Amino acid sequence: MSHTPHELAEEFPEKVELMSQLKQSDAHFARLADEYHEINRVVHRAETNIEPMEDLAEGELRKKRAALKDEIWAILTKA
Repeated sequence: MSHTPHELAEEFPEKVELMSQLKQSDAHFARLADEYHEINRVVHRAETNIEPMEDLAEGELRKKRAALKDEIWAILTKA
């Protein structure tokens, strides 16, 4: 398991400019990006034992993060 934070800019480096534009022009995309960031921060803090949590709860957050990432990617590929 990696303890590296999964920031969107690192996940989709070729789409950084587009993500910035969409955050300004698309409220839905901005909400998804914000939610991804919040969940990603919680998962990273759990992985690094800064704020440990139950494995099941962490697993559910990872699934939610992955679903958000998929939805964000779908928007980025259509834009």
